[in-house]
Amino acid sequence: MGNAQVTGNAGLYYCCYKLSLLGWNVMPTARNARGIDIIAYSPDAKSFCGIQVKTVSKRDAIPLGDSLERMMGDYWVVVSQMASGSPCAYVLTPDEVTALAHRNERDGKVSYWLERVGYENSMFLEAWGRLGQDAVIVPHVCDNVNRPVDGLE
Repeated sequence: MGNAQVTGNAGLYYCCYKLSLLGWNVMPTARNARGIDIIAYSPDAKSFCGIQVKTVSKRDAIPLGDSLERMMGDYWVVVSQMASGSPCAYVLTPDEVTALAHRNERDGKVSYWLERVGYENSMFLEAWGRLGQDAVIVPHVCDNVNRPVDGLE
């Protein structure tokens, strides 16, 4: 998956698939529009949430931009290893993303990143139940958690 847009789309639809299996009604929003990526609601329409999805082909850091002030959504889902055929999803809150963000400054320009050591945590791994709906969580085994990807370490 060399194209970032294709990788992002695959992660978006992977999240929609997983949420649908858990009983959520899921609607992806307009692609490349500013804002959340998924609107999900429970079958009884009592629970709603907006989800921001960030997808990487391997086990990379997630770019967060030049400010942490514009965090959107009720939850963030980081989908890593999308190119492996066995992606892993990590479910975080925006406050957790902000707390785990790494600040970088180069030539006077500031950028923020969510490093994989921040999101690759068993507390977040496939933690779809954090979204609040009482659903049966389908177990998911991600064989590559905490293992280096060839050539990256």
